Amino acid sequence: MPGSRNTARVRGLSGVLSLDDFEKKARRHLPRPLFGYIAGASETNSSLRQNSEAFARFAFRPRVLRNVSRRTMETTLFGISYQAPFGIAPMGISALMAYRGDIILAEGAAETGIAAIMSGSSLIRMEDVAAAAPDTWFQAYLPGESDRIDALVDRVATAGFKTLVLTVDTAALANRENNIRAGFSTPLRPSLRLAWEGISHPRWTIGTFLKTIVRHGIPHFENSYATRGAPIVASNVMRDFGKKDHLDWSHLERIRSRWDGNLVVKGIMHPDDAVQAADAGADGIILSNHGGRQLDGTASPLRVLPDIVARIDGRIPVMIDGGFRRGTDIMKALALGARFVFVGRPFLYAAAVAGPDGVRKATEILKSEISRNMALLGATSLEDLSRDLIIDKHL
Repeated sequence: MPGSRNTARVRGLSGVLSLDDFEKKARRHLPRPLFGYIAGASETNSSLRQNSEAFARFAFRPRVLRNVSRRTMETTLFGISYQAPFGIAPMGISALMAYRGDIILAEGAAETGIAAIMSGSSLIRMEDVAAAAPDTWFQAYLPGESDRIDALVDRVATAGFKTLVLTVDTAALANRENNIRAGFSTPLRPSLRLAWEGISHPRWTIGTFLKTIVRHGIPHFENSYATRGAPIVASNVMRDFGKKDHLDWSHLERIRSRWDGNLVVKGIMHPDDAVQAADAGADGIILSNHGGRQLDGTASPLRVLPDIVARIDGRIPVMIDGGFRRGTDIMKALALGARFVFVGRPFLYAAAVAGPDGVRKATEILKSEISRNMALLGATSLEDLSRDLIIDKHL
């Protein structure tokens, strides 16, 4: 595997056998407010729970004696060949969790042959990430004003990104009361509690926080607009995230006419919206409930996947995120019609715990699980992962 080495011996990776193990290690490594920001969702965490519970609804029907010795999980999406049918989902303020987190995630994806999406609410300039990993996708939270949308889209194009992902499920700021309970706030406010968290988590404080401050200064939201945003400690930082309730389908059409690259719409959960996105010129959609972080009570993307796949009827690729932790989770989504899967939190935990080695290890785990379980299922390629190989236990 390109770029891999004996990651089991790397500090922080001993005992890591699954993606869930990264979460346990990250809970100890990160200050409580930062871990709470990643792990928590909105209000009651209902959607977060539904994401993880949805996979239990489906069970496999393996085929046998199929000669799976030449099996492959390679796939092509938007003309690019990937070693596996999964990638890294966009996650905000990653550089606060891992030193240069956005670059680590993007480079790790490129090195291991998978896709990665950079978050628009990142603390590293998009130009720096594009230079480090040119095939990275960029995810934008659109401003509410047309002139600012145009300027941001132009900046993404100038930076060299070929795929633009528009997140469309953020018409209002969600009720993230879990973040508040964990002590996280935007802007970050110095306090005795935060000071103690820093003292009690010296590896993160020295290796991520102080290293960032010394080398790069106070982190800013770098990519919300065409120009640099506010520092993460500024009282006006939330102004960068306003007026999103003004957005409608005309803005997507405006972007389509301006953007020449691949255009993906993320946050689709209803079949009618999936069709409208395709009609507006989207090259792909990502089914997502934002990791349970927006409207609490929203269904799992896996639950709505079959209906949307049926309505889209092969017009554009249907991708998905939300609660994926195992190779079998990914295989179930592919069997239900998804073309590609994005995994979020576990990769950020891995980057926080062990930097580039953690990202490589997380990728290795998922690749190994998919390869092994394809053999056990009797599949030699991703095309073999059809609805015929799974059953809905609720029917």
